[in-house]
Amino acid sequence: MTQLRGDLIDTPLGCMIALVDGHGALQRLEFIDEAPDEPLYWRGVLVQRESAAVAPVAWQLQEYFAGRRRVFDLPLAPQGNAFLQEAWQHLRQVPYGTTLSYGQLALKLNRQTSARAVGRANAVNPIAIIVPCHRIIGADGKLTGYAGGLPRKQALLELEGVLARQSALF
Repeated sequence: MTQLRGDLIDTPLGCMIALVDGHGALQRLEFIDEAPDEPLYWRGVLVQRESAAVAPVAWQLQEYFAGRRRVFDLPLAPQGNAFLQEAWQHLRQVPYGTTLSYGQLALKLNRQTSARAVGRANAVNPIAIIVPCHRIIGADGKLTGYAGGLPRKQALLELEGVLARQSALF
């Protein structure tokens, strides 16, 4: 059985699990809604708990939620095919405090007719917040799909000043 390294990180929007590869590059960061049991498993794979391995992730997230960080500078190693890697790279270029529609992101990828494929790339984004899929919205300006839930997406966009504060998550 493969063993992963990582740990849980508490954020104002709930608990997240962070997993790193053997070089310390972040492979996964996602919200979890249920308190995990010990030992910690992620999708059936044992996680070797190493808070030091994810300390840089926790620190940069803390700065982000405190309004002191707009750009993350962590080594990333998301797993996915060439299209997903390209889509996630373009997501990382969407600046703090801005949004794009799925169609606009498809245009940036030179795939004008691939808004649905871009939506799927967002849906399987393995690194929440840092690969900012929360900044992608519907063509009509409405919030659509987010693996962490729409209330979290709304709260992240409120934190970044895109939306007026309405939620009580902070």
